[in-house]
Amino acid sequence: MTPLRSMGLRRALVIASLLSLLIAGGAWWIFSADRVDDEDLDVSTASARADPALVARGRYLAQAGHCAGCHTARGGASYAGGRPIATPFGTVHSSNLTPDAATGLGLWTANDFWRALHHGRSRDGRLLYPAFPYPNYSLVTRADADALFAYLRSLAPVAQPQRAHALRFPFDTQAALAVWRALYFDPQRFEPDAQRSAAWNRGAYLVRGLGHCSACHASRNALGAAADALALDGGTMPAPPWYAPSLASPHEAGLAGADAGEALRLLRSGVSAQASVSGPMAEVVRGSLQHLDEADLQAMVVYLQSLAPPPAARRPTASPALASAHGLDLYEKHCAACHGERGEGAPGVYPPLAGSRALLADPPANAVLAVLGGGFPPATAGNPRPYGMPPFATLLDDAEIATLLTTLRASFGNAGSAVSALEVGRYRGSAGP
Repeated sequence: MTPLRSMGLRRALVIASLLSLLIAGGAWWIFSADRVDDEDLDVSTASARADPALVARGRYLAQAGHCAGCHTARGGASYAGGRPIATPFGTVHSSNLTPDAATGLGLWTANDFWRALHHGRSRDGRLLYPAFPYPNYSLVTRADADALFAYLRSLAPVAQPQRAHALRFPFDTQAALAVWRALYFDPQRFEPDAQRSAAWNRGAYLVRGLGHCSACHASRNALGAAADALALDGGTMPAPPWYAPSLASPHEAGLAGADAGEALRLLRSGVSAQASVSGPMAEVVRGSLQHLDEADLQAMVVYLQSLAPPPAARRPTASPALASAHGLDLYEKHCAACHGERGEGAPGVYPPLAGSRALLADPPANAVLAVLGGGFPPATAGNPRPYGMPPFATLLDDAEIATLLTTLRASFGNAGSAVSALEVGRYRGSAGP
């Protein structure tokens, strides 16, 4: 037997063994039906459409969950799906949430919709991929799920078939997904903490559940699962590789000890005296957070300010010797006009670089991507004409960007590690067009 033939045979045997394990461990998960609790009664289409208050409530909840953000393709009809969502295992495409009978939710019942949110199963029983964050949505109450469904049923139907996912084997199989769920998913309900205030509990419900903050702000293992489905310890997105900072660490984006008014302003308008949002978070502020009631935003701040910092949260350290004359020259030429001679910025307009947690974060993904592609806060009611930063991808090469960022991370009282040209090149290559 030739070496190549032997290798092919061994590979086939390994794949067959894996499939046997997947099928044995996951088949009953695929075909078993999730029980719908007795109190989870259906809401008829007629009653949903006849109750304007329920529809209005659902519209608000859809904004709180930023549903349109994933379920609207660029240039496409709102909620009609088709947006590609990158994962470490390939690309999934969001589904059509409009009430089209053939391609959307037109034939769904409120019980079907509840099962999708709470159990992660489609109307036909098929297991859904956790790119749809049902580990978070499992916490959504039945009343809120019914309101969401009523709103989605009120939309104009759009005929747009589901685009096929493009996932690598075996992640494209229901058996593999069943095993993943057996290991990492257990439907939950939100249980208020009697020892906490009403505001804290409301904030916990929004952050953990409908807002699904941990879908981005949690670290994940090799199989794409968070050690704690509701953790907020920071995570890297697949493409572009933006870093969603820890919402607990005081050295990343933790709010413990922060001014509550400025924190609320950042969530509502995208800018504050000390920071501004860009990248994926700008989408969240523009499409979701700016539309929330002030009481809900305050509740989210109350909850986020209560998070204890992780034991490993240590202040980054570096030597000021990392700063270079060339880096300071680049800063003077390209950055100082907006960010100030000493990195002080312009409060509420241009964020300061002195003490900037975004600039000092490790990995340095956000700083590199902002220099490459520009930094653009969202246009919001509270900040309708935001000032942005132009992209420098065509003006500065990888070595110059590395030198600039290394210098900034070691200047103005900052203490951050060096950024290499190799890192910049890697981010440039993964950022896309």
